[in-house]
Amino acid sequence: MRDDWYIDHDLPLIGLLAEVQGAISDELYGRLHEAGYGDIRPAHGCVFGFIERTGGARLTALADRSGLTKQAVGEAVADLERLGYVERVPDPEDGRAKIIRLSSRGREAAAAAEEIFADIDRRFGAEVGDERYADFRDTLRRLFLFTRMPARTPARVA
Repeated sequence: MRDDWYIDHDLPLIGLLAEVQGAISDELYGRLHEAGYGDIRPAHGCVFGFIERTGGARLTALADRSGLTKQAVGEAVADLERLGYVERVPDPEDGRAKIIRLSSRGREAAAAAEEIFADIDRRFGAEVGDERYADFRDTLRRLFLFTRMPARTPARVA
């Protein structure tokens, strides 16, 4: 039995964002699985979502960009390295540091994810209108940047 309660009830912002994010995530990982990348999990997003496609990035940069700890990102990197999606190479600017970069399989998976996201964007634009969707994305990006400003970000509850 389908419950349509939400049709007549306005969810709070966090609920709306969570539901849309969940639907996008389910589609992304389902389609990645169908494309042969079934071992990529949501926990790997802290790498795939924040790494430079060609040059790579240091672990500290990935942690800063994703808002996660170095330990958490390090675990995702180790898993992706074991799965053949990333590799660690010496940083040419600092011999003590390592650069994490996508392997050829990692670049293929990232390209597949980008195609999936582009398809989702096209469908969402078609649903609400391309201009309205572009405005929504712009507004959401501005709110994202607003929340990333250190002086305006409230302390997080531990």
